[in-house]
Amino acid sequence: MTKYKVVVSDQVFPSVEIERGLLAGIDAELTVATGGVDDVLEVAADADAILNTYLPWDADAIGRLEKCRIIARYGIGFDNVDLGAASNAGIVVTNVPDYSVEEVATHALALILATLRKVVGADGSIRSGTWGVDNFRPIRRLSTLTVGLLGYGRIARKIAAPLEALGARIIAHDPYLEPGPGLPPLLGLSEVLAEADIVSLHLPLTDETRGFINTERIAEMKPGAILVNTSRGPLVDLASLAEALVDGKLSGAGLDVFDIEPLDASRIEGIPNLIATPHMAYYSEEALAESQTKAATQVIKVLTGKNPDYQVN
Repeated sequence: MTKYKVVVSDQVFPSVEIERGLLAGIDAELTVATGGVDDVLEVAADADAILNTYLPWDADAIGRLEKCRIIARYGIGFDNVDLGAASNAGIVVTNVPDYSVEEVATHALALILATLRKVVGADGSIRSGTWGVDNFRPIRRLSTLTVGLLGYGRIARKIAAPLEALGARIIAHDPYLEPGPGLPPLLGLSEVLAEADIVSLHLPLTDETRGFINTERIAEMKPGAILVNTSRGPLVDLASLAEALVDGKLSGAGLDVFDIEPLDASRIEGIPNLIATPHMAYYSEEALAESQTKAATQVIKVLTGKNPDYQVN
């Protein structure tokens, strides 16, 4: 009989052999659960640890875990785990905040450039038999534009460097930072919205940031601005954004995440100058392997009495 039981609550990877191999080193058996919370708890109620991606762990579900010591999220966000309930139950919650920094930054940069240069529309134009730039005027030179980064953590910093190298001016809003060497101008939220030609979101999802980009904030944005979101879907009120794109208040948007996923395609039908990707910014083969390795490592550390690297509660 193995010493520990570890359950994957929702399997989204091609395989879990990375985790299985690492956990075998501490005599832990890995079980992959399927279904909803009740189905998972039939398998996981007596688990020592949970490896989790999207399955919601609210106070009721956490209260049904008999001896769990850690819920280790594979991803960056942790809003699907009730941190207070976990703390009250003596359960450590961890994430992997740095596994896909390069991937998300690259994807955000791709959306910024593709939206600015109207790449997707131009491709469609050629395929429909139309040639020329007339349908895509105006396109602005990047080095004449200001990019506003809302949130200035790991990902935003990685985006700033190539944008600056291409000549863009960078400004940022982050209430948790103080101005200092190596940082772009840190401005108030309204200042960034008013000055930025391109706004890129890099915020966590909290009660305060849910619906952060809404009709009122879009009204503060520069006419013709571009919005990009590779962070959390519910940050953006999609109906408000759609209205702004249809009305021409904003000239374009690039979204990798949405308030409800999978996205019902009818919700963006007919919206001009919107590039949508299916929550893939985090993905590369290397990023997945890093996420699986680091999440499993947090489990190993907690079960063997060591401090985890990425505790969030």
